[in-house]
Amino acid sequence: MSDQDIEIKQEDQSMEDMDEKDSKTEDENITDSGKITSLKTLGPFIAGRENSRNTIYLSDVPDICKEKPCMLGVDEAGRGPVLGPMVYGISYCPVQSKKALEDLGCADSKQLTEDKRDIIFNDINTKEYATSCIGWAVEIISPNTISTSMYRRSKCSLNEVSMDSAMGLIQQAIDAGVNIAEVYVDTVGPPEKYQEKLLKRFPNFKITVAKKADSTYPIVSAASICAKVTRDHALKVWKFPEGLVIKDNAFGSGYPGDPVTKRFLTEHIDLVFGFPRLVRFSWSTAENALADKAYDMEFDEPDSEKPKYAGTKLTKFFKGTTKSGEVIREDCRFYKQRHLGNVIEF
Repeated sequence: MSDQDIEIKQEDQSMEDMDEKDSKTEDENITDSGKITSLKTLGPFIAGRENSRNTIYLSDVPDICKEKPCMLGVDEAGRGPVLGPMVYGISYCPVQSKKALEDLGCADSKQLTEDKRDIIFNDINTKEYATSCIGWAVEIISPNTISTSMYRRSKCSLNEVSMDSAMGLIQQAIDAGVNIAEVYVDTVGPPEKYQEKLLKRFPNFKITVAKKADSTYPIVSAASICAKVTRDHALKVWKFPEGLVIKDNAFGSGYPGDPVTKRFLTEHIDLVFGFPRLVRFSWSTAENALADKAYDMEFDEPDSEKPKYAGTKLTKFFKGTTKSGEVIREDCRFYKQRHLGNVIEF
């Protein structure tokens, strides 16, 4: 049997063990909707939240993470899709506990299959060697939050939304008592500018911002896995308040080039109100689909002209005074019409 066959067999066995363990405690875990204790409790936790608002979840902080200097990784999932939320994730553990990340198999999450990511996420939350030294947190940023941020009068770019989320999660970890010493971030935009912004906010940390950080630093890989698994399950349990019934939530990957996603966009346009809440209206893919099919809307422009004043302006009575103080004023129309004049001496 080849090494590849052995690895596949081990993955299958791990999935079986995970399902068996979760099935025993599923009822117990799901009743506590405030905690994510395994992969199977992730979906019910997300389903119990309002999907039009951002949701932040912070795992329990291991005691060792409060005592020992920790490294913290930051990454996101779902930045590009036109459908669904964007999820930011952090993961942290003591610098001395790096081996736990290696034992979990944290690597470039883009190179891992969905099943493998699920296994690692479950292990992070169930294996004693992981729960004793690794913590994580995510922010699920709703599609309409993204769109309204990009459309509001003082526009907030996707990069700004991303950076605010990343810094917010780091602050959450600090507030929870994590003893952070090093921070590793998968960059958004130019690494130098992002690193400068983070150092200004967190001057006491050693901060590294780099491209492809999830494939370079295992702690960033762990954050990426938490973010990706959370986003995948957020889509699986998505509830349509608009009343749509989509079998198995078959709207594709959400990426603009996906034909299933394109078909979903064209088939689920309300001619007046546009798309369901799942769609990011601010994406050009969505804008173009609306322009082709939805009704054109016209809005009355506010009257920008100042109201005309018919009467005599008050300032007119102060005109005509020379520098020497002599008053030279035109006679009032009332006196002119009645041939009246001013009398100074009698």
